[in-house]
Amino acid sequence: MSFDLVLFGGTGDLAWRKLLPALLQAFRHGSLPEGGRIIGVARDDLTDAAYRELIASRFAAVVDDKRPSAEEFEQFASLLQYQRMDLSKPEDYARLAARLGERKADTVVMYLATAPGLFTTACEQLGAAGLATPNTRVVLEKPLGHDLESNRAINAAVRTVFNEWQIFRIDHYLGKPSVQNLLALRFGNALFEPLWRRETVASIEITMAEKLGVEKRGAFYDGTGALRDMVQNHALQLLCAIGMEPPINAHADAIRDEKLKVLRSLAPWTPATLARDVVRGQYTAGSLSGERVKGYADEDGVAPGSRTETFVALRTEIANWRWAGVPFYVRTGKRLASHEAHIAINFRPTPHPIYRSPLGAANRLVIHLQPRDGVALHLFAAGQEKRGSRVSEAQALVPVHLDLDFEQRFGAERVGAYERLLLDVIGGRLNLFVRADEQEAAWRWVEPIMQAWRDSDDGPRPYAAGSWGPSAASAMVARDGHSWMEET
Repeated sequence: MSFDLVLFGGTGDLAWRKLLPALLQAFRHGSLPEGGRIIGVARDDLTDAAYRELIASRFAAVVDDKRPSAEEFEQFASLLQYQRMDLSKPEDYARLAARLGERKADTVVMYLATAPGLFTTACEQLGAAGLATPNTRVVLEKPLGHDLESNRAINAAVRTVFNEWQIFRIDHYLGKPSVQNLLALRFGNALFEPLWRRETVASIEITMAEKLGVEKRGAFYDGTGALRDMVQNHALQLLCAIGMEPPINAHADAIRDEKLKVLRSLAPWTPATLARDVVRGQYTAGSLSGERVKGYADEDGVAPGSRTETFVALRTEIANWRWAGVPFYVRTGKRLASHEAHIAINFRPTPHPIYRSPLGAANRLVIHLQPRDGVALHLFAAGQEKRGSRVSEAQALVPVHLDLDFEQRFGAERVGAYERLLLDVIGGRLNLFVRADEQEAAWRWVEPIMQAWRDSDDGPRPYAAGSWGPSAASAMVARDGHSWMEET
């Protein structure tokens, strides 16, 4: 199957940090279909050769195993071409149409790795130039809008040119191997499904923590914040994967129908729950890994007096028969104590304990998303209780755990998130992409939070870099008699 992948924003940060390395990995693995062509598109005045040199120089700065050898890059570079384009000029689209018409590939992918404000213009111009054919697919990077109204406007404009089955709204978290294993764990095994409900689950925690600050993205981040950047998309998609009912099959719409039901079942916000169950924070200067780092207000590109949140913790429930009464805790933030993402399923304690056990002892299933990729099941085994230097004859429960590391198990077979997603776009597989009604439901749910923050006189709660966020996040969970995983 021949393909042309047109990479709008071909000289940008996302292209060389994520997309082109992912395509290189697919090329290395032999999974990139033969007969492919990758056309970088940007406003820079470059030739094909100059574009290849630019990408080669950026790959040379990579220090991990993604850096290609000279021979590998030479082979991969034969796929790379370049075209200078101004996305507002119809004549530039006509030139692109002529270039693509030279060979009429089986599949044409238009990957819009640009600012969301250009999505509408680019799609309208693609349609006017006759480039929105049945064999064309368009990829839209996040964020798709900044609120419900803007999201609807972009989707409506794109759908005037492309059909829904041609639109691939990307959320790279859905391409992570660990998220794929979350779905396999739930729907490929009979072991957990009888336990995956309110009768046995006490609470569920979703944590996405970063040690990094805003780095060089201060201006972008200051207009976005953690709620839009992480909660509205990544966190809610993970919550859907945990909470959804088993789909009737593995087809894209069957899966996305069930995710949509979860989003529509999330408990609606009220003034009382907004005040009690949502915590926002902003990091201040602190010590991280022995290094002193500055606060968010002092980062380059951040407006003076900014009220943008770098931390969000919230409590919600899924109002249906499976999950009624089970609290879901979501937490994400920058400059936190650790770089990790995990989901913790906390089970209820045994109804009638017959062993001595630690206070509040209960089983837990932890799904590690990053930097580890694996599953840990926390259990209890019979042991001997020590009292001073003597060992009691009474049996006591001691914590043990089963730990499965997918990196060790599968090793080099693992496929990265963008590699998997790009191959799915080329192959026309929509399972790991977000449908328009999913996005709208997610925006509809977070909008009351954004409105409450706009109306409030209070800004984000400060928290020191290197901590786990504002203490109010711990208090929120403690009200239910629970705690975040690192506090147990």
